[in-house]
Amino acid sequence: MQKILAALQLLLSALAFIAAGATVHNLYSIASRPETISVVNALIGQGVLIIGLLVISRVLFRRGLVRWRAN
Repeated sequence: MQKILAALQLLLSALAFIAAGATVHNLYSIASRPETISVVNALIGQGVLIIGLLVISRVLFRRGLVRWRAN
């Protein structure tokens, strides 16, 4: 059971990392638009989202590795 949970955590970690990468790509696309307040709001919001996704990814990855190695 621990291996299944560990594999699930590692998989979710990879998905969060991929989502962060997609958000970075979207951020790069938005940055090329003319600067308006909505663009600045999007840049700030996506910056926070990227940091959050990377933190979640790292936590899930570390916990998944600990569970995987425990067995």
